[in-house]
Parts: sequence; C-alpha cells; structure tokens
Amino acid sequence: MFFLAVYIHIFRSLFYGSYKSPREVIWIIGLMIYLLMMAAAFMGYVLPWGQMSFWGATVITNLFSAIPLVGDSITTWLWGAYSVDNPTLNRFFSLHYLIPFLILGLVVLHIWALHVPGNNNPVGIDIKKPSKDTVPFHPYITIKDAFALLVFMIIFAGFVFFTPNVLGHSDNYIPANPLVTPAHIVPEWYLLPFYAILRSVPDKLGGVILMFSAIFILFVLPWLDTSKVRSAVFRPIYRQFFWILVIDVLMLGYVGAMPAEGIYLVLARVGTIYYFLHFIVVMPVVGYLEKTDPILTAVIR
Repeated sequence: MFFLAVYIHIFRSLFYGSYKSPREVIWIIGLMIYLLMMAAAFMGYVLPWGQMSFWGATVITNLFSAIPLVGDSITTWLWGAYSVDNPTLNRFFSLHYLIPFLILGLVVLHIWALHVPGNNNPVGIDIKKPSKDTVPFHPYITIKDAFALLVFMIIFAGFVFFTPNVLGHSDNYIPANPLVTPAHIVPEWYLLPFYAILRSVPDKLGGVILMFSAIFILFVLPWLDTSKVRSAVFRPIYRQFFWILVIDVLMLGYVGAMPAEGIYLVLARVGTIYYFLHFIVVMPVVGYLEKTDPILTAVIR
C-alpha cells in the first residue's frame, strides 16, 4: 500500500510537472525515499525464508557479480558468506529494521524542502501568498486528506482481513531449499517493471546497467524536460505521451510477472525501448517544439 501511494504520487508529479524548477530538491529527495523503500521491501521479503524469498535474494544479489573486477567481492560481502545463508538473513534483518529510520529522516527533509518553494498546483502556476486565490489548509485540505486516508485504510483493511495472500506467491509457503529451484522466480509487484527491463537484455551486465539506469534517469528528469510550461493540463501533445508512459509501465509490470520467452520477451524489449525514449527523446523534443494551450494568468494573480 505504501508503494501504491508512492507510485500514484510519482505519476501525479510527472503529470503536473512538480519536478521542475524550483522543486528539483524535493523531487530528488523523494526519489531517494523511493530507493530506500525498495531496499527495505526487498530485504523484508527475504525474511520469511520461503522458496521465493531465498531464490529472490539469490537472483538479486547475484546481479552485483556482473560488475567487472569487484563484482564477486561485493556479492560475497552482501551475503556475509559464499552463498545466501544465515549470515545473509541476519544482515538483511538488521538493515530492514534500520532503513525505515533513514526513510523517516528523508521524509522530514522532503517536507522541509516542500515548504521552501511551496507546493505545486494542477495549473502549475506559482501563487504569491497571501492571496485570495488560495484556500486555508483547514478545513479544506485537512478534510480532503482525511477522506483520502479513510479510503486508503478501507482498501488496506480489505487486504489485511479478507485477502492477505492475494498479492503473495504460493511458493513462498515452501521452506527455502537451495537444492530446488522454483519454475518461475518473480519479485513482488512493485518491482516487476524493473525486473522486466533487467530480463529484456540478453547480457547480464547490460541488463543490470539498464535496470539501474531506469531508476537513475528519473534523477535528471528536471533537466531533461525543456518545456517552460509546468503542468500537462496545458500541454496537449505531452499529455498523450504521458498516458502512453503509464500504459508502458503497466505493460512492463505485467510481462515482468510472465516467463521471459516468446511474445513476453518482445513486449518487454519494446516497453524498455519506449521507457528510455520517453525521457531521453520525447520530453526534450516535445518540450521544445510543442505549442501549449494559453494559460490564463490574469485569473491567478
């Protein structure tokens, strides 16, 4: 549920241009929170010590062995042994406990950074405060946030009390066995798009580089977007490409859960190509050439 909220938040920021100046620091701190979330979630997933936990840890940590010269040493250091075993479990448990405190510290910084330039809005126009075009935080925003929290908790309670296993994998109820490899190893749903990108490249090192690049390209997003207009509300061409990106990420998530063969492999490669083209080509070119809709600045003073 934390990942669901963060993914919605990220795509909302992409749509309304919340990563653009003067909010680059807020965006970068938010991505650092996202990275730590993935680390904490991965290490927590290993703790049940089922088949998927064990083999997931084996596959992901083995990725570091693809790094030239130092890869094997890094992998052994992560394991604390010469394979995924008890020392690995102890290390991951300790880090799974400690990382949330780092996340908490970054959340405080994220909120502090937000209060320096102020929050963005759907039209993407900075408003000088105090202004009659703004509403007070209470009761308008507090009621809105309370309603969103209530909806969130209802969905969360539905998972917890009625379908606690719906997002899990049945193989993880089998105790970890290094001698038996599951037929199909998949990570949790929130990591599936990156897993699809990893498997779309036949070369191990190339797949690792591409997977990490898919995350780190987001850090330079404020400088890749050349449009002077912040919100996609006034950008008709970019708005269409934004929804193509959303569909592309959903498709990558789907094929990441499927076997890496046949049409699924083709779709993963097509999705990976578009993912990078969107940030490296579409955003700079469309931002430079697009004729945006007129912004009624006279309405907002």
